[in-house]
Amino acid sequence: MSEFWFNVYTHEVEEGPQSDYRKLLGPYATRQEAQNALKLAAERTRKWDEEDRAFDEG
Repeated sequence: MSEFWFNVYTHEVEEGPQSDYRKLLGPYATRQEAQNALKLAAERTRKWDEEDRAFDEG
């Protein structure tokens, strides 16, 4: 089974890690998931920020 990675420098999806790991997000199970890597990362960050605020506010 292949893994897909999103290269944050080229904004291209790689099948298997082909670039330096510091340039990659992943692994993802599908090419589509890898293509949405930045959107997914932004959604997760927003959720974690909301959870942190809720925790800080008690």
